[in-house]
Order: sequence, then C-alpha cells, then structure tokens
Amino acid sequence: MSSCDHCPGSHSGERPCLASATTKARSWLLVEHPGPWPERVERLTGPAPIAELVRAAQAAGVRPQLIRRTGRRRAVPPVQVYAGYSHGHDVWMEGREFTDLSELAAVDLAALAAGRRGVLPGGVPATEPVLLVCTHGRRNACCARTGAPLARGLAERFGGMVWETTHVGGDRYAANLVALPHGFYYGDLGPAEAEAAALAYLRGEVALERLRGRAGLPEAAQAAEHHVRAYSGALGVDEVTVESVTGTSPYQAVVSTRGSRYRVVVERDAAPHGCGSECQEKTETYFVRDLTLLNEAALV
Repeated sequence: MSSCDHCPGSHSGERPCLASATTKARSWLLVEHPGPWPERVERLTGPAPIAELVRAAQAAGVRPQLIRRTGRRRAVPPVQVYAGYSHGHDVWMEGREFTDLSELAAVDLAALAAGRRGVLPGGVPATEPVLLVCTHGRRNACCARTGAPLARGLAERFGGMVWETTHVGGDRYAANLVALPHGFYYGDLGPAEAEAAALAYLRGEVALERLRGRAGLPEAAQAAEHHVRAYSGALGVDEVTVESVTGTSPYQAVVSTRGSRYRVVVERDAAPHGCGSECQEKTETYFVRDLTLLNEAALV
C-alpha cells in the first residue's frame, strides 16, 4: 500500500489532471464483492467463481472492477454484476443479480471484449448510469481516505447509482470518479465538484472542471477532445468525436462537433510530472498548441 501525500499538489486540485484517464479500458465487468480487496484484483482468492471470472476477464481484454455499496455492506450472494462497453457512440450497460455464483462462468467475455450486447445470462439493460468512486485503500491509502467519504456523500444524493470500486488508475488524482457507460473520468474531486459531475452526466453532459478524460482514448485524443469542448461549448456526451490522432508529440488530431471539424495540435510535456521513485505512477502533461477550424485561419 502506498500514499500520495508526499506528492506536491496531490488531492488539492493544483496538479493538472487533463488527459489522464486510462487508455486501455473499453469493455467493463463490474462484480460486487464486499471485501477485503487485495492490492491487485487478479490476486483475489474468493469466492472462487468471482476470482476466476476476474482473471478470465483480464485475459479476455475486459477491465474487471470489484464494487461494493457504501456503509454497511451486505453479504454475498446475491452478487450484482454489470457488463458494459464505453467506446464510441454505441455505449451500453447491462446488469443482473446472481444468486447462484456458478452461473458466472456463463458470462460471454469474448463478446463483451468485442462490444456486443447480451453477455450476461439473464441480464437486462441498465436504466441508470453507474457512478464508480475508487476507495481501494490497500492499493493506495489516499483512495480510501479521500474516496470513501466522497462515495458516502454521493450515495446520499444519488442512491443506488453509486458504488465504491477498486483501483481505476491515477491514484494521485484521488478522489476519482468514473461515470459509466461512457467511461468519463474525473479526479481531485471534492463534494461540490463530484456532485456537479454526476448531475452533468445525468443531463447527458460532461463537466469540464476536473475532467480527466474518457477511458479508451489515447491521452492526446483526450486532450484534443477536452479543448474542442471548451472552445465550442459542446458538452453533450456524444457531441464530440475524435476522428483521428497521428504522429508523435506534437500530435495531430481531427475532432468533429456540431457540423464543424477542427485540427488540434497536441504536445506532450517532455518532463514527467512525478516526484521520485516513491510514486506508483508517472504522468505527463498534454497541452494544445494550436486549434484550427479546418479550411479557415487558426482560432487559438
């Protein structure tokens, strides 16, 4: 277990968190487990059907997350399971409670990795978003210290949409929130920022303040999308599309929204923003050098 308290700017909102969402997660499997959680989910030992499903999901290219309710936790089974896909505009999530854990072996992980629906036996489409707050203290003490009270506060406001979860990436940005099924990441959240992000998502929008980015996109694409949203005012979750990202720093991205297309030049800061060998994760800063409406003069 580690802590980020030695990192200047951690958990204060001072450290830039733009373009820091996980780049790999597009397919998600959320499995209820009251804990204790191991440092890494693949080291889970029981119940055996859950542990086996988690490891199989990782092998299939699906991101597994253990989830639990805030406050007093119920014993399992039954186990709430969600499966979802967060890439592109055709995002979805389905869920079901499993009383017989042997049925977990029938989850179609290959189909889930490919983004196909109907992967949970007996599953039904989710009617509400799922809001994940990382409280994985065994992975990083700051996630429990900052995430647990945030999760409790959000649960009081938004009820069953809110779950505590295992490591989502970016411990130094705790408290972290992930809004599914779209996979929008928020970091360095206090109660007001978290509530604003959740309310925006329920309206079908993103809140730009403390937005880390969208899971499954390269960091340069996350930065380009953010700046086009900020410039154009397009906050709808499906209003902006990153059509392409080419090159290495500086990257060239093409982003479309509201009938307009932009070329966005994104640079990566050459200096890693870490604070030495104690940090679990090293991050880099991405910034936009130029934003041009295609076929017209530079706007920024």
